[in-house]
Amino acid sequence: MKDIVSLCKRRGFIFAASDIYGGLNGFWDYGPLGVELKNNLRDRWWKDMVITPPIGPDGSPIEILGVDSAIIQNPRCWEASGHVGGFCDPMVDCRESKKRYRADHVFVLVPKDGEGFSFAFDKDDEDDVIEKRLQKLAKGKKVEDFERTMLDQIDPAEFGEIIGPDVKNPGTLTEPRQFNMMFHTFVGATAGDENKAYLRPETCAGIFLNYKNVLDSNRAKVPFGIAQVGKAFRNEVTPRNFVFRSREFEQMELEWFCEEDEVPMWFDFWLEERTRFWESVGIPKSELHFLNVPKEDLAHYSSRTIDVEYRFPFSAPDFDELEGIAHRGCFDLTQHQEFSGTKLEYFDQANNRRFLPHVIEPSTGLTRGVLALICQAYTVDESRPSGVYLDFKPSMAPKKAAILPLTAKEDHVPTAQKLYMDLREDYNVDLDIKQNIGKRYARQDEIGTPFCFTIDNETSKDQSVTVRHRNTMEQERVSLDNVKAFMKEHISKA
Repeated sequence: MKDIVSLCKRRGFIFAASDIYGGLNGFWDYGPLGVELKNNLRDRWWKDMVITPPIGPDGSPIEILGVDSAIIQNPRCWEASGHVGGFCDPMVDCRESKKRYRADHVFVLVPKDGEGFSFAFDKDDEDDVIEKRLQKLAKGKKVEDFERTMLDQIDPAEFGEIIGPDVKNPGTLTEPRQFNMMFHTFVGATAGDENKAYLRPETCAGIFLNYKNVLDSNRAKVPFGIAQVGKAFRNEVTPRNFVFRSREFEQMELEWFCEEDEVPMWFDFWLEERTRFWESVGIPKSELHFLNVPKEDLAHYSSRTIDVEYRFPFSAPDFDELEGIAHRGCFDLTQHQEFSGTKLEYFDQANNRRFLPHVIEPSTGLTRGVLALICQAYTVDESRPSGVYLDFKPSMAPKKAAILPLTAKEDHVPTAQKLYMDLREDYNVDLDIKQNIGKRYARQDEIGTPFCFTIDNETSKDQSVTVRHRNTMEQERVSLDNVKAFMKEHISKA
C-alpha cells in the first residue's frame, strides 16, 4: 500500500489536501491523472445507470433519471432521516497521547490468566506490530496468552487496566461517548442555533427530497430510479487507509422505487448488475466478496443489505466495503412525508390506489472505486525499467495513448504533433517529446497508458508508426491512417 500511495503522489493521481501546509487529515486532492480516472469511472457509472440503463427482468429497458441536489439542505431533513439524533460513533480519547479512537475500531488483548495489564490496538495493526509491542510491554506473554475483544464490548470500569494503542501506561483511555459525524455550518449572517445547518453526510437524501418533483415533472412510473453523483462529508474520528475512509468523499447512488412484493426480484437484479459493472471496469469477481450483513449489524432502516467488498491491500487476505446494496423499505419517504407534511404517495392510475414505494439502494463510493481500480491495476514487473505498471482497462485509463517522437528531430516532432491533434478530438492522449524513449515508456507504464505510438525514422518512408502494448511490451507497425481505427477497436473491446 505504501508503494501505491507513493506512486499516486509521484505521478499525479492523488495528493494530500493543503500539502504545502502539511496536509489536513482526512482530505485529499486529485491531480491531473487522478481526476481523469475519477471522471472515467463516474461517467461510466452515469452512462450505465442513466443514459443507457440496464434491460429489466421483463426484457424492456428500465427508467432511471438523474438529479444533482444541494450539499446543504433544510436541517429538518436530517432530523427526519435520523442523522441528527443517531448518526454517531462511540469515541474514546487518550489523555496522554491526545489521540482519538473509535471504540469499535480498537481491539483489546485481555490476559487469559487475569494477571497483568490488557493491551489495546488499532483494528488494522498487523501481526508484527502486535508482537513487537507485546515483547516490550507484556513481560514475556505472547499473543496466544490473551483473549481478543473489541474495546466497545468492555466495561469502562475496566479501562484502568488497559494500556492504550500509543502509550506505555495503563488507564489513559476515557469512557466512550457518542460523537455525531456531521459537519455543521451556519446559513446567513449570524452563527446561532436558528441558522445551524449541515453538510450532507450522504447523497441519497437529496434524491428522496426531490422524489415528488421528479415524479411530477417527468411522468415517471413505478418501478423507476433516481440517480445522483456528488460530494458527501463525514467528520470521521479516525480517517484511514489513504482515500478509503476520508472526511470528504464522493458517492454514486441510485434509489430504485418499486412495489413491496417486487423487492426480492429487484434486489437480485441489482446485485447482478452491480457485480457486472465492477467486472466491466476491471475488478474481477475473484477479488470481490458479497457480505450478507447480519441482522444485528443492519442499519435501522434496512431489512436486507449485501456489501460488495473488494480485497484492498490493507485488508488482504480479507475484504472491505466497496458498495452496499440495501433494501431501505419505505422508511425515507415515510419520514419525509411526516416531517414535511407533504404527501409523497405514488398514485397507481391503472389500479386506482396510492402507496409509498419501497426502495432498493445500490450505493458506492466513487473515491473508493478509484482506489480499487488503482490497487487492482498496480502490477509489479521487474523486467521493465519502471519495475511496475498500472494495468487499467483502456476505457478507464486516464491517458488512452501517448504519442512519442523517437527523437526531437525536425521530421519526427511535426508528425507526432499532427497525430496528437488528430487523436485528441476523440481521446485523452499525451504528447511526450522529452527524455529518451525508454524513460518515456517507463513513465507511460507507471500511469497506465495502454498504447504508445512512436514516430521513428521509418515513419516518413512508409507512413506508419510503432505501437507498443503496455502489458506485453510487444510492438507492431500501424499505418498512420489507421491509428484512430486501431484505438477505437482496442478501447471498445475493453
